[in-house]
Amino acid sequence: MSAKTIAILGSTGSIGTQTLDVVRQNPELFSVFMISANSSAALLVEQALAFHVPHVVICNPAKYQEVRDALPASVEVHLGIEAACGLVQAPEVDVVVAAMVGFSGLRPTLSAIRAGKIIALANKETLVAAGALVMSEAARCHAPIYPVDSEHSAIFQCLQGAGDNPVRLIHLTASGGPFRTWPREEIARARKEQALKHPNWDMGAKITIDSASMMNKGFEVIEARWLFGLPASQIHVVVHPESVIHSMVEFEDGAVIAQLGCPDMRLPIALAMAYPRRLPLEGKRLHFSELHALTFFEPDKEKFPCLQLAFDAIEKGGNIPCAMNAANEAAVAAFLKDRIGFYDIPRTISRVMERIGYVENPALDDIFATHEEAFHMAESLF
Repeated sequence: MSAKTIAILGSTGSIGTQTLDVVRQNPELFSVFMISANSSAALLVEQALAFHVPHVVICNPAKYQEVRDALPASVEVHLGIEAACGLVQAPEVDVVVAAMVGFSGLRPTLSAIRAGKIIALANKETLVAAGALVMSEAARCHAPIYPVDSEHSAIFQCLQGAGDNPVRLIHLTASGGPFRTWPREEIARARKEQALKHPNWDMGAKITIDSASMMNKGFEVIEARWLFGLPASQIHVVVHPESVIHSMVEFEDGAVIAQLGCPDMRLPIALAMAYPRRLPLEGKRLHFSELHALTFFEPDKEKFPCLQLAFDAIEKGGNIPCAMNAANEAAVAAFLKDRIGFYDIPRTISRVMERIGYVENPALDDIFATHEEAFHMAESLF
């Protein structure tokens, strides 16, 4: 494998920092051309120095001077999302790791796709909000998209030996989050400190809350629909608390192929960056004699209504998934600020989905307009 140059959108978040750990373990295979962050200036500077990064983007104007003053003149410091959009198109860049959180990742990811870059996609909101547009652009620009989500990476791996055999079902596994065994009455009283205690994965605050509500799994259903070209009727969610099986593919003859491993996001990150090569990685290995049991449950959509809202959004189509995503972003932010209760999140999303103006075949401008309108509509409900 020849060395690849990477750009990381969102280098200071959970996926971004683990991406840099993959680079650290494989310095002969990867160099870093650009890293970006919204406001985490100190960590961004630390990363730029540690990995000798020539281009750094800080999106928060209030943090620009702090970053500029902390880095040598040889490092170019850029301000704003538009700078990131330009840098991901640089001829030096081979792979763009799309690890920004939320809708903000759509524009730079599309910019990288239009330049024909390899996309290691961790920003699921890109496909939730604009799946049809993104996949169309990726096909037009011959930009391969390799999934970084552990579940979609698992499906991708399971499909490598499928040939032309049709898929009957995709089984997306879900840990069930911190509230899996809680009664609905207790979940209704849950605070952010409890929702942020994920039993298996170490993730950022927003995605951890999404996991607790199972909105994250709903996003993954929509993401799978676009990545693998299957209708929602062929995507099944199964709760698997041990998080050992990362997802499964079932074929017409009844055979089910699964991908297993310890919960470690560096594996799908490394595979997306180096595909088709698998890289040696430090970390815990799976020992079957220590597993004892693997358990599976149907998800409880009464306790976790966000999951059903995602299926509803797929069925309605158009700009509704975008509105759902925007309403969720606003509601999660409010929950993290203790402004609303846990079940106010799905209530807000449902109301926005009902009230937003429907656009059957949204163009990119419609997507951005829908996001802004739905976000502000959600905020008005708090």
